[in-house]
Amino acid sequence: MRAKVSGGMKLALPNFLERLRATRSKVESSDDDTPSQWFQCGIVEYEKGQYVKALSAWKKAAAADNSEAQFRIGQLYARGEGVVRSIPDAVIWYERAADKGHVEAQYRLGTIYIDGAKPGPSSASQWYESASQRDGEAARRTLNALFPNGIVVEQNLEAAVRWMRAAASSGMVEAQATLGDMYRRGIGIAQDYECAREWYLLAADRGKASAQFGLGDIYYQGLGVAVDSQTGADWYEKAANNGDARGRVALATCCLTGRGRPTNREQAARLFVQAAEQGEVRGLYQAAVMHLTGDGLPENIDKAETYLRAAAKHGYLPAIISLAELYTRGKGIEPDLREAANWYQRAAELGDVESQFIIGRLYATGAGVPTNMRESAKWFLRAAEQGHATAAHNIAACYGNGTGVERNAAQAIKWYKKAAASGITASQVQLGKLLSSGEKDGPRDQSLAADLLEKAAATGDREAKMALATLYLQGEGVIRDLSRAEELLKQAADGGHAGAALQLGHVYFGKYGDDAQKSDRGEAIRWYTKAAEGGSPEAQHILGMAYLNGTDVPADLAAASSWIEKAAHNDYAPSQFQLGVMFCTGQGVPKDISSAIAWYELSAQLGYPLAQYNLAVLLAKGQGCEPDRNKARSWFQKAAERGLVAAQNALREFEKDVLR
Repeated sequence: MRAKVSGGMKLALPNFLERLRATRSKVESSDDDTPSQWFQCGIVEYEKGQYVKALSAWKKAAAADNSEAQFRIGQLYARGEGVVRSIPDAVIWYERAADKGHVEAQYRLGTIYIDGAKPGPSSASQWYESASQRDGEAARRTLNALFPNGIVVEQNLEAAVRWMRAAASSGMVEAQATLGDMYRRGIGIAQDYECAREWYLLAADRGKASAQFGLGDIYYQGLGVAVDSQTGADWYEKAANNGDARGRVALATCCLTGRGRPTNREQAARLFVQAAEQGEVRGLYQAAVMHLTGDGLPENIDKAETYLRAAAKHGYLPAIISLAELYTRGKGIEPDLREAANWYQRAAELGDVESQFIIGRLYATGAGVPTNMRESAKWFLRAAEQGHATAAHNIAACYGNGTGVERNAAQAIKWYKKAAASGITASQVQLGKLLSSGEKDGPRDQSLAADLLEKAAATGDREAKMALATLYLQGEGVIRDLSRAEELLKQAADGGHAGAALQLGHVYFGKYGDDAQKSDRGEAIRWYTKAAEGGSPEAQHILGMAYLNGTDVPADLAAASSWIEKAAHNDYAPSQFQLGVMFCTGQGVPKDISSAIAWYELSAQLGYPLAQYNLAVLLAKGQGCEPDRNKARSWFQKAAERGLVAAQNALREFEKDVLR
């Protein structure tokens, strides 16, 4: 027969919680309290969410050495239930329980001591830092009052091993698996694969997936045993079947590679997706790769991007790099250099050398990020320090030019040497140039420069041939050899090097001495013309002056003005000055004093003293412009400082006029 029900369906026989409440009522009205009764009262209050009352009851039980109550108090502190969360306080209570043989307390202690524990950014440490700025002493007193056991648990691997071994020896499967990991990796204890295998086996036989995965690694990788891919894959499969995400990734890899399992891309894909859905970063990455390529999974760029982003958020470097490359190339999506730069920056910060080089280049070019040569140099340097040869060349150039860093010839040479040793021809050339000229306060070593340039020239590098030819022309570091220089210059010039064509013009003009090479003005004009056509402003000026004066070519004012104007537009100061003269005199161009002044000023600003003097004269007289004696005096001064005697004399006369 069923008992009658009344008063809201109250059962005749009390259930478990009602019995506990009855026990609590009895304890509270009795003078004969027992630890187990107080513990049970704590359970009742905890189930109701009355954590403070649970703590009070458990403390009474704990005072009588009830280990379960001590463990439960530790849990309250670890979770911040009814108390301010404090791992150091949790450790105090866990240790009391662990000393009495409480297995789970021993395990908790072991896990805490493996890494130690520090408060999070929004906890006591943040409060203490803020309060200390206002009143350091008061903050310390408050902290000590609230957290007498401190706010940090230091890593203690010896204690971690001791407590983990105690829990494992008592048969706790989680502790056995963790102790296996500790032996495998040598965490707090000498690395011992055999001990790791034994502990893994104990836990694996009882169905612990993480231990089964660990055994898979032991056999698959041959850690302390002969490599046994089949047995390793078997254990991976057991772990996978038990829902272990790492086991699924490992088994998928076996199916993908055909090692330990027959090759089966579809099976691999299925396992990678299962692991991905569990948030395992390698599963996310591998599933993304399959979706990107359409190999094993349908091509799906959106799904691939989603998986890559999920893995990248966990800091998984291959996923971060893949995202950067995806946004750079825009496969299936619009290229987005800003997004690409963001991911390259993250990869660079994680130490990926190629990403460091790429983000350095992006900062240098302003692609996807604002141009920032300081940031560019920083990342080139980091990549160079990890052995990236091209980055070494780039940071050398930064130091050589003072771009993004303070100019430093010694550092430039250091990094050019490293890049040159890695076979970067451009570094061999630049280092050769630096050592041959001793530019920028650096050391000078023509012999080493010649060796470097010979190596670079042997690769066909035109700039190296040009620089090496210069050494042969000057006889520095090598025996002076005009024929060898001429040969190198012709090779470079025929390859389109305008500077080499210019030097050949100088050679045939007799600039380097008729004793070594009989001058050939016709050949000189030919090479000057080639250099001028290649964009050399010096050659354009030389050719223009030759046509202007009828030197070695028939006089041709139209050709003269054309070449001189090209050089002037290339900011070649002598041509700008000459064009000013021509506009002043109407030689080859219409006479136009205003245009003359404009060209004189451009040349003067580049420091050409004759232009400074002529400009000052026109300003002083007001020819083609309003008279401006102050500006005229300034330009006379600049020309005089450059040693132009006419300007010095004019300046003296100028000062006398002022005194009058």
